[in-house]
Amino acid sequence: MPIYEYRCQACAKVSSFFLRSINSELEPVCSHCQSKNMERRMSPFAMGKTVGSVHEKFAPGSEHRSPDYYGDPRNIGRGVEDTFTKFGMEMPQTVRDNIDAARSGETPKGLEI
Repeated sequence: MPIYEYRCQACAKVSSFFLRSINSELEPVCSHCQSKNMERRMSPFAMGKTVGSVHEKFAPGSEHRSPDYYGDPRNIGRGVEDTFTKFGMEMPQTVRDNIDAARSGETPKGLEI
């Protein structure tokens, strides 16, 4: 599912639009001021990682957390919590419940094998 971003020419704010497929038609409307005067902008993209780049990132002396950090159950879900905080969003209770379950050693619902 592609995500397209548009900048409103009236209020200069950015709106994101999720589409079912690349072929879906879109007539963007600003989610802030409802203007239809929108200009498509280049969205950020994800980049894959190699084993080597992960090792470099966690090399001694780097500012990043070591892989051992993620082996501690108290740290499960820290990235998810940080992301919700970073974007000023309230975490849904189901996500909170799954993180708490994982930290207590339970398999979160829906992930059972």
